[in-house]
Amino acid sequence: RGLVYSAGYGRGGRPTFFLGVLERCEDFDDYTILISGEELARDLAVAPAMSQGNTIFVRRDSIRRMLFETMEAWHWRDSPQDALARALDAYGYRDGDEGALERMTDGEIEAAVWHEVGEVMAGRLLGPQWEQTVMEVAGSRQEWVARAVRDHLADCLITLPALLESGPAGALHFYFANLTGLRRELFPQLTQAYQRWVDDASSKPLQRLVAPAREHWLRLAQRLLDEPADRWPVGDDALATLRPAL
Repeated sequence: RGLVYSAGYGRGGRPTFFLGVLERCEDFDDYTILISGEELARDLAVAPAMSQGNTIFVRRDSIRRMLFETMEAWHWRDSPQDALARALDAYGYRDGDEGALERMTDGEIEAAVWHEVGEVMAGRLLGPQWEQTVMEVAGSRQEWVARAVRDHLADCLITLPALLESGPAGALHFYFANLTGLRRELFPQLTQAYQRWVDDASSKPLQRLVAPAREHWLRLAQRLLDEPADRWPVGDDALATLRPAL
């Protein structure tokens, strides 16, 4: 019927779904990537992409809306020389430039696919016990830490290597513009390496960071699986123990 439907459990263990117009279907290795356009129905949560098994769902309409709202909010900020400003500049964005918005959407779709491929690979490494554990701690501080750890693992497996090798500069800047909250707190070396890239125009600090960080996040995720969730060091004063020593 030319439509794509997806449903599952999102953050906090809450059900999530969407129904959209199928824009295109791609096969990559043993993954199926479904990219949707206009959305006909959805819940309030707007995840730009998600994976289920070996199927990856990417929502162009949601990504475009998110980018538009981000740009609108950026106009009211007092920090013009941040990662978001660099991303907009790299894409050649100007007020009211629909072409730049579409270029950004295309770049973020590509980055979203890379992240979800990384999620699939991370899921294979961690096994079904990981999803069971996350559902058991849904809505807690442990869930947020677990998701941040897995996000970093997925990004070090695929997203960052792909962005550094062939991604548009704007997509890499957007990645760091969205590196907030616990993900930023758990991996300060990543932000520092990004700043060196900005200052020196050299991606080597980022490239050197990816492989050892990937091993750290995998070991940490496996360690969390081996420990009762109520013993995880998730308090503000204990987060430093989860950071990579690189």
